Amino acid sequence: MAGHSKWANIQHRKGRQDAKRGKIFTRLIKEITVAARLGGGDPGTNPRLRLATDKAYENNMPKDTVERAVKRGSGDLEGVNYEEIRYEGYGIGGAAIIVDCMTDNRVRTVAEVRHAFSKYGGNFGTEGSVAFLFKHCGTLLFAPGSSEEKLMEAALEAGAEDIITNSDGSFEVITGPYEFSNVKAALEKAGFKAEFGEVTMKAQNETELVGDDAVKMQKLIDAIEALDDVQEVYTSAVLDLPE
Repeated sequence: MAGHSKWANIQHRKGRQDAKRGKIFTRLIKEITVAARLGGGDPGTNPRLRLATDKAYENNMPKDTVERAVKRGSGDLEGVNYEEIRYEGYGIGGAAIIVDCMTDNRVRTVAEVRHAFSKYGGNFGTEGSVAFLFKHCGTLLFAPGSSEEKLMEAALEAGAEDIITNSDGSFEVITGPYEFSNVKAALEKAGFKAEFGEVTMKAQNETELVGDDAVKMQKLIDAIEALDDVQEVYTSAVLDLPE
């Protein structure tokens, strides 16, 4: 995309995530609990749980907090029974948005998400209206200046699906969602440490927004992310925000 720096955009997103770290624990505890309920309490045989616990430890969550969440999900401890729901819609400039929630009250959650879309200029969509525009995968971003040939060789050997060279010189390694942890560990062993990595819903085509449209889209995303039941927000929007 002309004039668009993948590197700058990811750094911006990472900074915003770091700023919201206080809310991350709550979301991770929910994810661990649901993952353990659906697939059992052993991360060795439950890839989703392994992803969730890895992320928890990366965010410095205490081990006993992680273990309690696993036990609640496995039924060894009593806890709230969360339901997973996905909402879809459009933001500024027709940019696609997916909102993943975990809730104990579906009626409350849909009302809050719908209100955020409406208040900040988005359009709440129907199930399946934008999900087909995204791919569930892992992504690891490496800084400009990394050795392309060596990174490509190490990534493919580790089981990565694809390596993308961005126009700003950075590299993205794409993995299957549940191969993410193994590929990341293998690349670190080979001497490649990603600046940013996550399992995400990756937009197949991006919508670049600049100026006021970018600011409005950021406000919409912020409003949705601020809702207690929201776990993750994915969008096709790439924001070129004013300095």
